[in-house]
Amino acid sequence: MRIRKRKAYRRRQAEKKIGMPPGNLVYVGDEREAPVRITVIDFDEKHFNEKVYFSAEECFQYKNSLTNTWINVAGIYKTEIVEKIGKYYGVSSLVLEDVVNTDSRPKVDDDKEYVFIILKMLTYDKVQHCLKIEQISMILGKNFVISFQEDEKDLFDKLRERLHDPESRIRKMGSDYLCYTLMDKIVDEYFLIIESVGEELEKMEEEVAMEPSQQFLKRYNDLKQDSIFLRKSVWPLREVVNYLLRSEVAQVKPETLPYFRDLYDHIVQVIDATETYRDLFSDIMDVYLSTLSLRMNEVVKVLTIISTIFIPLTFIAGVYGMNFRFMPELNWKYGYAFAWGLMLSVAAIMVLYFKKKKWF
Repeated sequence: MRIRKRKAYRRRQAEKKIGMPPGNLVYVGDEREAPVRITVIDFDEKHFNEKVYFSAEECFQYKNSLTNTWINVAGIYKTEIVEKIGKYYGVSSLVLEDVVNTDSRPKVDDDKEYVFIILKMLTYDKVQHCLKIEQISMILGKNFVISFQEDEKDLFDKLRERLHDPESRIRKMGSDYLCYTLMDKIVDEYFLIIESVGEELEKMEEEVAMEPSQQFLKRYNDLKQDSIFLRKSVWPLREVVNYLLRSEVAQVKPETLPYFRDLYDHIVQVIDATETYRDLFSDIMDVYLSTLSLRMNEVVKVLTIISTIFIPLTFIAGVYGMNFRFMPELNWKYGYAFAWGLMLSVAAIMVLYFKKKKWF
């Protein structure tokens, strides 16, 4: 799971693919050392079996199962495991190439025998105030779903708990409904991100209206980048769900279509919220720039007033600083006191005039 993208490192990884023929599996993502964990849940309305494996071959027994099977591969950095599972289940090498490239754009591919879906699992860390990003790839077959993710931690724990309940709808429906629930859980997390971003924006609005701190711009830019990435993740996902609704995909049963239609509505709501926040970001920046401009104007006004007061004082001091031989005030007993009195009087008169004009 990434906290924003380390662009330089990932660019070096992507360069490994240059010049290689299509279909070669090159992992593009954060380095991992933990073993790949494969969780298999085999279920139907009356049957439930959950196993954890660490080798690809142990999953092969579920290919021709009459029940529904969810195979979750946590750790796509081991490309040989991804390749073995993919080839055994008849998945194209071009699809597997997208699976191990975590910079892939959310999309859907219909290969008649299976449907391949990529989407982004996003969570917002309120402690570090940043977006955590993980790519989820799913292969929907006739009676199975294979999901590939970067890390073992995910949002699907409650979904697994529902699978334990024999009365749950997910146990009674097919693999297409399982695919829907996985996507729906990810989209639900988008709403929590929207809420967190909204709370941060409210704090920024209050701060920028009072007195923005030196850390304001950094927080603003980070939050704006997170919002942009969320929007870039949701917009293509709308097209993914729309394809599943409109294209009569063989793996999606008619009774599951209303659920995908509801998912589509949720995605549209997230898109509307991101568009609203884009306007808010612009408004906050306008207020920030206006605040800085007002503060600068106040500083310039004070300096201008001080300079204006000292102009006549400088003139008086300059006149009596010329030291001409026949200046009568130079030999006058009270000349020094007179010069000070004159300068203070001029300064006082100017200050009173400025106050009358309400210039400060």
